Amino acid sequence: MTLWLTRIVPSPSSDDARRDLGGSDQGIRLHQRMLQMFPDGVEGSARAAFGVLFRADETPGGPQILLQSQMAPDPSRLPDAYGNVETCSLDSLLSNLHKGIIANYRCVANPVRKPRATSREAYKLPPVVALSGNAAVEWWERQSTTAGLEPLHINAHPLATIRGHRGLNGRAAKQRIQISRTQFDGTARVLDADLLREKIAAGIGRGKAYGCGLLTLAPMRQRS
Repeated sequence: MTLWLTRIVPSPSSDDARRDLGGSDQGIRLHQRMLQMFPDGVEGSARAAFGVLFRADETPGGPQILLQSQMAPDPSRLPDAYGNVETCSLDSLLSNLHKGIIANYRCVANPVRKPRATSREAYKLPPVVALSGNAAVEWWERQSTTAGLEPLHINAHPLATIRGHRGLNGRAAKQRIQISRTQFDGTARVLDADLLREKIAAGIGRGKAYGCGLLTLAPMRQRS
């Protein structure tokens, strides 16, 4: 299976791009926009069918959107003049992963825990509790280990919470979602390359439909 990584640099003059990237419902709008580049009419979840993961990054040159998928997207389905789009295969990166290499990583994730029923009742907790601070870092350490990585350095930076209605029509228009986000950056050592490849394809944690879970790696050059 080939994975594709698409980099979208939105045009500052595009009203559609500014609307997608602005506001607390950014993840919901981008979810709809990213799926627009794939065929219609699939059964079940289109995001899962095409292996879509994405996130919006702030760079020194302005915002960019990274999209990972199991099918190369069709940028002609985006609005006119939406932005510059480049797609490349991740085959080389994934095939060169092996135990022991050190890589820089980034992942915007939704660190949460599910309290037991007794704790929920005693402390009046919701079914899912968002994590922050040291608890979020510990969550990432566990996620990294299960992804075949040994985190060597972790920088956790909280991001704005995604809030809004799940959709525009029908039942989805009445369902509100709230997804807390933390951006994890750092370096890690590869412990299990096969497991890591699986986790890169599947994504990390919850909230994948709304801009969480995409794990990107940049292997560091090995000194000779």
